Amino acid sequence: QVQLVESGGGLVQAGGSLRLSCAASGRTFSSNALGWFRQAPGKEREFVAAISRSGGTIMGADAVKGRFTISRDNAKNTVYLQMNSLKPEDTAVYYCAARSTVIVSRTSYAYWGQGTQVTVSS
Repeated sequence: QVQLVESGGGLVQAGGSLRLSCAASGRTFSSNALGWFRQAPGKEREFVAAISRSGGTIMGADAVKGRFTISRDNAKNTVYLQMNSLKPEDTAVYYCAARSTVIVSRTSYAYWGQGTQVTVSS
């Protein structure tokens, strides 16, 4: 089992930045590939970014490439999502997730956090 707790969400103006954090506990954090997802009101949850166990492989959605950066600190059991140049369409609940394997992917995540709200005003 892996427990995930997100933080860092809030209200920001368009063009601003936020850094989300996700603290993990439970089974060995460094054994899991990790990802960030988001869900806007009335929409399905969508993939944002993912990172491999070592941090050497990163995947990102086209909508956030060049603006969002995923990283992880295995010593701190924490994964981050640095979000720059935020747009109103980035408004959503952001979720941290962990796979049960080390392989990075856009799908098949076994563990989820409770989410943190990000609101971008125009």
